[in-house]
Amino acid sequence: MKRFPAAKTIQVSTDFYQISVLPFSAIIIKICRAYTNSQEDFEDYYQEVCLQIWRSRDNFREQCEWSTWVYRISLNVCLTLLKRKKSDGKTYFTSDVLPDVVITENKAFEDESLNLLYIAIRQLSEVDRALILLYLEEKSYQEIAGILNTSANNIGVRVSRIKERLKKILHGKIN
Repeated sequence: MKRFPAAKTIQVSTDFYQISVLPFSAIIIKICRAYTNSQEDFEDYYQEVCLQIWRSRDNFREQCEWSTWVYRISLNVCLTLLKRKKSDGKTYFTSDVLPDVVITENKAFEDESLNLLYIAIRQLSEVDRALILLYLEEKSYQEIAGILNTSANNIGVRVSRIKERLKKILHGKIN
């Protein structure tokens, strides 16, 4: 198992960012994009995730890979901020309440199909978003189950259902 051994010994925050956060920025960006609907929110979420990774660095017990640790923190921060936003009464979307108008800002990728995929992913429930992001990161069902505290069999069933839901969402948008 690949670990991140230097996480506990890094003293300077800029070094910490460059060594411990920057190599994993792609996954942080994907998670933040999946849970935000505007560039402003994305930047706020990304900044908070980086801050929380730094704050929790001493809690890393090397019981998992550093990338898994970063993923968990990113996910928890995004879900916390999303819940806070809901309690503030700001607009949010779940799989139960789909928007009438598709929000097309927050285009992070040059490939339009990826932007459409992330717009579709943002319409999934919070847990389904987390699950499909892990799946897209090519994590095994066992790894996903470990991160989300469920069984690998449950992950397999849910991935199948999420794929069907995404197909329906994308089919409606593309055609």
